[in-house]
Amino acid sequence: MTESVIFTVTGMKCGGCENNVIEKLTALDGVISAVANCKENHVSVEFDAEKIEIEDLEDVIIAAGFGVE
Repeated sequence: MTESVIFTVTGMKCGGCENNVIEKLTALDGVISAVANCKENHVSVEFDAEKIEIEDLEDVIIAAGFGVE
């Protein structure tokens, strides 16, 4: 089942930060798409809830060096 979530992400300062988060998320099995916006501090993720959980997505964002609120 496809779901979407929007995270408030702290620490993204530029397009490179956005690309880093997108790259890490889209490498996960079950992530369909990810869009990051450093100006609004948002990351939107579309994913297959049967393959991956929201907590896994948060963990990847944090492991990439950013905060999730």
